[in-house]
Amino acid sequence: MTQTTETLYCYNHPTRETSLRCNNCNRPICASCAVRTPTGYRCKECVRERQKTFDTSEWYDYLVGFIVASVLSGIAAFLVTLIDRIGFIGWFLIIAGAPTAGVAIAEGVRLFTRNRRSKSLFITIAVGVVVGAIPVILFQLVIGDIFRILFQVIYLVLVTPVVYTRLSGIQLFR
Repeated sequence: MTQTTETLYCYNHPTRETSLRCNNCNRPICASCAVRTPTGYRCKECVRERQKTFDTSEWYDYLVGFIVASVLSGIAAFLVTLIDRIGFIGWFLIIAGAPTAGVAIAEGVRLFTRNRRSKSLFITIAVGVVVGAIPVILFQLVIGDIFRILFQVIYLVLVTPVVYTRLSGIQLFR
């Protein structure tokens, strides 16, 4: 008995031979078109379609999230300028307070965006956090107080990733 196998070519690259198929739509795909998922290899179109079910944000969520993040970050950045007057304890307060402010900002944004999500929304909100602190940093630059600017930089370095990870659901520890 002779077994005949038909040669498959990638649907996206017709000159590339392949033995892979998308486990969703069954189209032949080459290694560069294949996306590895927990359930097997899929074509980029099937992955993109599946991703749309997780991206639930509306167009106005970007504007609302940016504004809320900017305002809350501006308030927190102003409070950081008050912490540096405490002295040595201020260093401990900024290290503990900035992540706490990040959680408060993320939860405030989540409340206004009604828990809708998308990766670009999370990035927009993180940019809003930075933009909200810029007026306070510029004011500190005009005054020429380098020490307060350092506190603002520490605040931004700690708060921005906390806001992003809190909203996106990335868990460092389980």
